[in-house]
Amino acid sequence: MTAGAGREAAGGEAAGDAVLVRDGEAGAAVPLVVGLFAIAAGFVVVAAGATSLHLERLRLLTVADGAALAGAEAFRVADVQVQGDAVVPRLTGPAVAAAVGEYVALADRHDLEDLTVVGATVADGRSATVALRATWRPPLVGPLLPDGLAVTVTSTAAARFR
Repeated sequence: MTAGAGREAAGGEAAGDAVLVRDGEAGAAVPLVVGLFAIAAGFVVVAAGATSLHLERLRLLTVADGAALAGAEAFRVADVQVQGDAVVPRLTGPAVAAAVGEYVALADRHDLEDLTVVGATVADGRSATVALRATWRPPLVGPLLPDGLAVTVTSTAAARFR
């Protein structure tokens, strides 16, 4: 028996020597590899869903920002008051709601599903606050992500002269 053969039988301690595999251990790594692949695929699905949800929220927020700006500009010249050196426009709820509704109807919806105006309000007479809701659908359907999720955003814009 050579020195290399003795080490191979003892567990393959020498570099370059082949390791003997017992019959019961053949394929023992396959379940581990499959399990790790399933975990990695789950991470990819969840990461893709989270990214999609974030982008959907940003698209909805873009529409809400435009709608709030349209609402903040919904005053008539007769509604503008001069207070000292400042020119102050006064917004009304019905005018803001009408401007927001018109903006959302004409806006590029970026494929937003079930886009609805939740609210268009005036709190202080100078700021228009708009809340919009849409439904998000995940790009990959599976047990790790919900089938759909309602996304609501709020944006405020103020009418000011400088």
